[in-house]
Amino acid sequence: MDRSDFWRAVAMVILLAVFMATLSYIHRRPTPPPRELSDAPAISAPDDLSAELRRCRALGPQDAEDPHCRAVWEENRARFFGRPARPLLPQAAPATSSTTGATEGGR
Repeated sequence: MDRSDFWRAVAMVILLAVFMATLSYIHRRPTPPPRELSDAPAISAPDDLSAELRRCRALGPQDAEDPHCRAVWEENRARFFGRPARPLLPQAAPATSSTTGATEGGR
C-alpha cells in the first residue's frame, strides 16, 4: 500500500466519521412542539362568485352567451391569475308571469 492510498483511506474514514457525527447531532436535537390546530375550517367559505359559477355551469351551452355569466367567468380568471377580487352582485331572478298576474279572487 503506498502513501497516497493510505492517506486516501484516512480521508474516507474522517469523512465517514464527520457524516456519522452530523447524523447523530441531527437525530438528538429536540423536536419543536406541535402547532396548535385552529378550529377554523381549512377550506374558505364559499362566496358569491362560487354560487354564480355553479349557476352559470348549470345553464348549459345554449346560455353560454349570457353577459352576466361571461362577467363571472372573467372574474374567476382574474382571481386565478392573482388580481384582487371585486365584489360581484348576484343576478336577480327573472320575473315570472305568476307574480305579475291578476290578484287572488278578483279583489
